[in-house]
Amino acid sequence: MEKLIITAAITGAEVTREQQPNLPITPDEIAEEAYRCYLAGASIVHVHARKPDGTPTQDFEIYREIKRKIEAKCNIIVQPSTGGAVWHSIEERMQPLYTNPEMATLSAGTCNFGSDIFINPQEYMERFAAEMKKRGIKPEIEIFERGMIENALKLVKKGLIDLPLHFDFVMGVPGAIPATINDLVYLVGCIPEGSTWSVAGIGRFELPLALHAIAMGGHVRVGFEDNIYYRKGELAKSSAQLVERVARISREFGREVATPDEARKILNINSRR
Repeated sequence: MEKLIITAAITGAEVTREQQPNLPITPDEIAEEAYRCYLAGASIVHVHARKPDGTPTQDFEIYREIKRKIEAKCNIIVQPSTGGAVWHSIEERMQPLYTNPEMATLSAGTCNFGSDIFINPQEYMERFAAEMKKRGIKPEIEIFERGMIENALKLVKKGLIDLPLHFDFVMGVPGAIPATINDLVYLVGCIPEGSTWSVAGIGRFELPLALHAIAMGGHVRVGFEDNIYYRKGELAKSSAQLVERVARISREFGREVATPDEARKILNINSRR
């Protein structure tokens, strides 16, 4: 079985300091938490930028500063979000790609997102994919519903993204696909042979889905973007604490954890460092 790739999603666009006092917000805080996650076993850090007051932003300069500070600390793969917050325009959401990261997210369709709608029409998907291909950025295909896999395959047919694909199944978002084991098995069975995949379980579903991904040969995303608790009623101290738990469990299971360079090889990423 391949070594386990752990992605640390350390900030997100929804969580606030009121909900989780240890949420990193500034570029220095995000870089420091990325480094702690790296030491705990993460090989990818999924990044959302924030303004000093905590407001989500897709500002190029802030993403560039975050990327520079993280890369000065460690070799972890920096994966910015092109999802941003639900109110960001496509022009704003494109900004992180101009920092030329090794990897970035590409949401493969529109879905309900709590009481909001996360908008990703065909035009958006094609623009994100074309920009990533032009810059040699590995897309992580974000899947919130089964039909989004088909949307991704349409991008392959148009020559906008290349096989093998890497999927991230985001499960348990209110209004989108539930976070059940049956749904995870179903999604895994629908992706092209040779693809890699990870799962991000929202809230209390983070750990059980992570355990199944470890056993199934998939990969795992954890962190404050998806879940702010270590156990019921107990706030996590950091995203690194959540990373360390998954790394420990995987090693106990007999599956070693991938370094960033090993993750690059598994995901077919050509490092530019």
